[in-house]
Parts: sequence; C-alpha cells; structure tokens
Amino acid sequence: MDSAELLGILSRGEDTRHQFKENVTHAKSVGAELAAFANGLGGFLLIGISDNGEVVGLTNEDVRRINSLIANAASHNVRPAVDIITENLEFDGRIIVVVTVPPGTNRPYFDCDGAIWQRVGPDKRRLHSREELRRFFQDCGLLQADAIPILGVRAESVERRALAKVMRRIGEPPPRSDKAAWAQMERMGLVRADQLTFAGLLLFGKHPQRVMPQFSLKAVYFSGEDETSTSFLDSEDYEGRLPDLYSNAFAFLRRNLRKVQNRRSVNARGGLEVPESVLEELLCNALLHRDYLIDAPIRLLLFDDRIEIVNPGPLIAGLTIDSIKRGSSYIRNPLLTSFAVKGMLPYRGLGTGIRRVMRTYAKVDFDNDPETRLFRAIVRRPSSIENGELLPSKPLSGERGANDKLFRTMGRLFESVRGNIRPDQTAFCE
Repeated sequence: MDSAELLGILSRGEDTRHQFKENVTHAKSVGAELAAFANGLGGFLLIGISDNGEVVGLTNEDVRRINSLIANAASHNVRPAVDIITENLEFDGRIIVVVTVPPGTNRPYFDCDGAIWQRVGPDKRRLHSREELRRFFQDCGLLQADAIPILGVRAESVERRALAKVMRRIGEPPPRSDKAAWAQMERMGLVRADQLTFAGLLLFGKHPQRVMPQFSLKAVYFSGEDETSTSFLDSEDYEGRLPDLYSNAFAFLRRNLRKVQNRRSVNARGGLEVPESVLEELLCNALLHRDYLIDAPIRLLLFDDRIEIVNPGPLIAGLTIDSIKRGSSYIRNPLLTSFAVKGMLPYRGLGTGIRRVMRTYAKVDFDNDPETRLFRAIVRRPSSIENGELLPSKPLSGERGANDKLFRTMGRLFESVRGNIRPDQTAFCE
C-alpha cells in the first residue's frame, strides 16, 4: 500500500474491508478482527489511525510490539490460523502498521473462544442465531439449503404423479404406492431423517407454498420505469412446484413483452423483443441458485425500459459478476439442479449460461449486493427503433391502455380454457 492509496482510504472512512485502530494491546481482540476479515472478503486493519480517520502514528517501540502481537494473534488466536501480511508505512512523518488479511480459503474461522465473527459494514458481528449460522455455512459451501429436512413434512405431502412422471423420463419404474414413493425419494436424497427436504418439497410437494411461502414468485408489470410506482398493468403471484413457477413466469413475459417481426415473413408469428433463450436462462438461474434460507420470494419486475429478475441471496462467496461472465459457477442447490437437468427445466448445468446470455443479447447487466442479500439480473428492453424495425416504445395509456389490459385478461382466460378444447375445435380457436 502506498501513500496515495492510504489517503484514498482515509478520505472514504471505515467500511467492510477497512478497519481503523489507534493502538492494539490484546491478541484475543485482534484475533476476532482477523477472523472476521478472513470469514468475508478479506480486508485491511490499519493501526495508528483514529476512528475519524486521523493519522496519530505509532512509536518505534509500538511498531515492534504490534508486529509481534499480530503474528501471535494470527497463529494462536484464530482457528485455523490465517495468513497475513504486515507492512510498516510512513505517512506525513508518522508510522502506521497495515495488516492485510486475504479472503479465507478454509472457512469458517473461529476466535480463541470458538466464536464466529463476520464483518458488517465498518464493524464486526458475532453470529448467534440459527438463521445466521445456517446462511454462513451455506456461503462456505458446508451446507446446502435444498438438502435441509423440513420438520413435520411427511409422505402425505408428496404428489406421487409428479414423481412418477420424472421417473419414467429417466427410465426408472414409477412408484406404485405412497410408501414406495417415499422410499424412492429417500434413496435420491430428497428425504432425510424421515422428513421431506426443501428440494423434495419444491420438486414433488403437493402444495409447497403452504409449508414454505417464500418458495413463490411474484410478477408485476409496472407502468413506467420506477418500481415505487403505484400503477401497474399486470400482476400475478405464482405458486406450485419448480416447473410450475418457471412456466408461469415465462407465460407472464410472453403475455406482456412486445412481439417483433425480426425480418421474418409477414405471415410468420413474431418473436419476443428479447430472445427467449436469454429469458429462459435467467429464469432457470433464479429458481435454481436463489438462497432458499431467505424468507422472500423471487420477484419478476417488468418496466417500460427493462426487465428485472430479483433473486434472494447474493452470489456465493468467491464469485463475482466478472467471474460468472467468464464462466465461473458454483451450484448453490445441487439437489434441485440434479433434477432440473433431468428435464424438469430447460437447464443443462454446464456453467456457461451467463456467457451464452451475454453473447446472445448484450443488453444484460447484473447487480450483486451482499448487504441487502440480493442478486439482480437487469435486461434492457429494445428502444423504439432497432434493427430498422419500428416498435412501440411505451405501453398504451388512457383508454387504449385499458383496452390493452382487457386484451391481456382475455388472453389469460383463453390460456386457462385451451387445455379443455377438443382437437377438432383447435382450428376455430386459432
């Protein structure tokens, strides 16, 4: 670290990766600070700086003592030991000690009392609650939320026909009784401790949202470009098993996105303004990689200028937006994913989906926010004139907007009854 970098840190103040200390005297306290940094994104402990960012400096004797204390804390007051780098830096005639703590590769890290600490903003916090510990171990890759058994959810909650359909698809005999279905799901890891797991409920449960309301998906088409708007053109709350959530969300997009000719024949049906393969990949990612320990639904938000898919749970520690664009991947819910690739969703699990999205449609951005624990995929809708085609840039408003909403309602009604139409009536309905 040079003086210019230090000056920038001082001007910004303390945050998740930077902690100021005037002096340190206790190895136990320092060990907790080092463990908190190692349990997160790593960071810098700057000693010889007051809380308000003033460089107070250290004496030569302090520097020698602190370097010895830091080395002792890193090796004896953190379990497992952390690798650190210490640097004595002169700034404005004063000496400070900069301790660099890289992100831990052997998490979790405990202090000498066995406590787990995490950085939260400019401070550290000890993890106490079961929810916090579960989420932390999930981020460490030591716990998969989809494999957690749900207390009290037994065989009567399983939709045997849904399980039989998947078994036939993969070439295995379908279960002939509820008892056989339960045993089959146990062999596949969907039942643990004689309880249905999160994955088992979401894949084959009769009414998943009655047990876990956060397994739902909320879709809203806002009027305008602001999600705080009180006016919307379409809204749905979707429940059901994993394939139901996917198909209903896709139907919502097909219903509300514009159709474009894309240089096809005038007699050909138009395609969606955003390639379907892009929406397909992003919806699958949301359903398979969300954090099911967070009590919040997936949100599908449609605006005049963009589509947002808001996922509970940021990227797994070690992944960044840049890395997933390059093809890095981590399976947060391996049980769900293992069944998705068996044909329950249009998903291959190759870890190349985001790269294909960016290659197919460049107007996609991502926002990863560990503080709010949200991951957001943002798909920009095409402008009014693109590729030589004239497209409506705004939804209809006023009386025409009311008519447009009526047509969408009629479309939903048609979709709901179409499954009951006899084959000889199809031509009439077309």
